[in-house]
Amino acid sequence: MNVDTVILELPVQIYTELQTLADAEERDVIEVLKRLIAEANAQEAVRPQTRAFASIMDRATDLGVEDLAEQHDHYLYGVEGN
Repeated sequence: MNVDTVILELPVQIYTELQTLADAEERDVIEVLKRLIAEANAQEAVRPQTRAFASIMDRATDLGVEDLAEQHDHYLYGVEGN
């Protein structure tokens, strides 16, 4: 397997924190970086992609209503449901 290498310079404090994580997990620093990147990518996948959607999600409130799709007329207009 041919692997390209890139040299990455990190501030000492960040490298020290990575090394501390690696030691705590009994892993190599590279493995910890891979895990952190995978977690960041997973979070990015669920993060709102537009400012408009992010704004809506910031204002979203759980109303505790579990049948909103079925009873939307009732909740919007006060019409009796099924």
